[in-house]
Amino acid sequence: MIRTILIDDEPLARDVVKHYLSSFPDVEVVAECSDGFEGIKAIAAHQPDLIFLDIQMPKISGFEMLELIDKHPAVIFTTAFDEYAIKAFEVNAVDYLLKPIEQSRFELAMQKLPARLNNVGAVDKELLEVAGLSPAQSNRVVVKKNGVIKIIAVTDIHYLEADDDYVKLSTAEGVFQKNKTMSFFERALENNQFIRIHRSYIINMQQVSRIELKEKDSYIVLLKSDIWLPVSKTGYIKLKAALGM
Repeated sequence: MIRTILIDDEPLARDVVKHYLSSFPDVEVVAECSDGFEGIKAIAAHQPDLIFLDIQMPKISGFEMLELIDKHPAVIFTTAFDEYAIKAFEVNAVDYLLKPIEQSRFELAMQKLPARLNNVGAVDKELLEVAGLSPAQSNRVVVKKNGVIKIIAVTDIHYLEADDDYVKLSTAEGVFQKNKTMSFFERALENNQFIRIHRSYIINMQQVSRIELKEKDSYIVLLKSDIWLPVSKTGYIKLKAALGM
C-alpha cells in the first residue's frame, strides 16, 4: 500500500482528492491535515510514501512546511495559480495539480507516481529557493529549533551569517539556522534594508551603530546589539552608498 497524507486547509479540496483516490486501491489515506503544522506532525508520525500538499495555507505555506522536513515523501502539489509556484514547477521535475482539479489531470499525475516513489527523500532545493522568492514569503522566515517551529519577521533579523550549508539568523531572541544559501537571502531580502557587507555576512541597516577603520583599507561595523562584523572592500562600497556617505 502507498501510505498517503492529504494536507490542505480546504475540506472540499481534500474530499475531491479522496474521491479520485478511490479509483486507486493501492493507495491508503492515513491522515488529513488542515495546515502545515499538522502536516509536519503527521509526516513524522506516519512516514508516508506520498503527500498531496496545498501551497497557500494559513500559518505556514506548503513550501515553508517542506523546508522544515528532513526526509521528504513523494509530493503532488495542489494549488490555485501562483506565479512563483508555477515557475518553480517548470524548472524542476515535480508534479502539480491546479485547482479545481480535473480527474483526467489527477490520473495523469498518478501515472507518474511509481517513478517518483523510486526517487524520494529530498525535494529539489532549487524549487524551494525559487518558491521562496515569492512575495508571500518575503517578509518572514520560518525556522525550526529544538522541535519548535518559529516564524521570524525579517525586520527582527539583526544579521545573517554563512555557516557551511546553512545560514545563521541572529535576532534578539537568539540564533536560528536555515538551510538556505547567502545568495538566496541576498536576492530575497529588501536591498534597501539588508546589505551584504562581506562574503559571510548580511546586515540589517536598521541595526548599524557605526563604522570604523580597523587597519588600512579594512573596516568593521558595529551593530546596536554590540556585535562587531568585518566589512569587505565591496561591502564597504555598498554600505557607504546605503548610508549616503
